[in-house]
Amino acid sequence: MKKLTFLVILLATFATGCTYYPTTPVTYGATTSVSKFDQSWSAAIGALSDEGVIISKKDRSAGIVQGKRSGIQVTGDVRTQADGSVRVQFNTSGATSTDPSLIDRVTQAYNRRMGR
Repeated sequence: MKKLTFLVILLATFATGCTYYPTTPVTYGATTSVSKFDQSWSAAIGALSDEGVIISKKDRSAGIVQGKRSGIQVTGDVRTQADGSVRVQFNTSGATSTDPSLIDRVTQAYNRRMGR
């Protein structure tokens, strides 16, 4: 009986001393990269924010992001084209005379974020 008790305690001690660390799944190739649309979408939103545009509408499925700064309405349009490339266009309307270079700065911020 003493041997059995000793054996049970010994096995319990060894079992609690073992730690199992599961491996972290890793994927390689295209599955780890962000899609062209997602990259462009994030860069467009970031470019507006970088230039102080307060975003009022984000519709990812339509590819439209809109905001306003100093009375100027800024719209970003992100579209996937038939060949798989992504087209991004920024437009302004409203009191553009208060900050005529805003559209250029937004475009430059977008290009910076895209690594261009």
